[in-house]
Amino acid sequence: MTEVNLIRSCIEGDRQAQSTLYGIFSPGMFVVCLRYAKNREEAEEILQEGFLKVFQFLHQFRQEGSFEGWIRKIMVNCALQRHRSNSKLAPVFNIEAYNDQFIMTATAESQISSKELLQMVMSLPPAYKMVFNLYVFEGYKHREIAEILGISEGTSKSNLSDARAYLQKQLTKKKLIAK
Repeated sequence: MTEVNLIRSCIEGDRQAQSTLYGIFSPGMFVVCLRYAKNREEAEEILQEGFLKVFQFLHQFRQEGSFEGWIRKIMVNCALQRHRSNSKLAPVFNIEAYNDQFIMTATAESQISSKELLQMVMSLPPAYKMVFNLYVFEGYKHREIAEILGISEGTSKSNLSDARAYLQKQLTKKKLIAK
C-alpha cells in the first residue's frame, strides 16, 4: 500500500490502516518525544497525544513535503504544549546544581552510543533541553525559539551555549571515566 493510499484509508476510518501507520511511524516519533520528555512515561504520553492529533487532522495533510516531517512537527508541538502548560521555562544560571542528579557511570570499554547521547540530552535542565532540541534537531532559528518559548533571543542563544557546554562537560567526564 502506498503512503497516499494508507493516508486515504486512515482518513476513511480504516482501523487496520491506522494501526499500520502507527506501526510505521511510532518508533521514530517516540525518539523525538523522548528528547523533549522528562522520562519514558512522559514521552509515551506525548506520543499518544501526538498520534491522536495526527489522526484528527490527517485530512489537512496536503501531500506537500514529507509526511514524516508533518507528523514530527505535530509531536514537537505536543511536547512544547505540554511544557508550556506544566511550567514557565526560565534560564538556568547555576548548571552545577544539576550535576549531582545526572552523574552517569561508564565502563572502561564503553564508547558513546546514541542511547547514551540521548540520555545526556534528556538530563539537560528543561530550559536548556527545549532550546537545544529546537535548534539542533528541529532547525529553528533563535528568533523562532524565542517566540515559541516566550523568552528573549539572547536567552535562547545563552541557553544553547550553556547546553552545549554542559553536554561537552558530560562527554569529557565520560572519557575520563572510561580511561
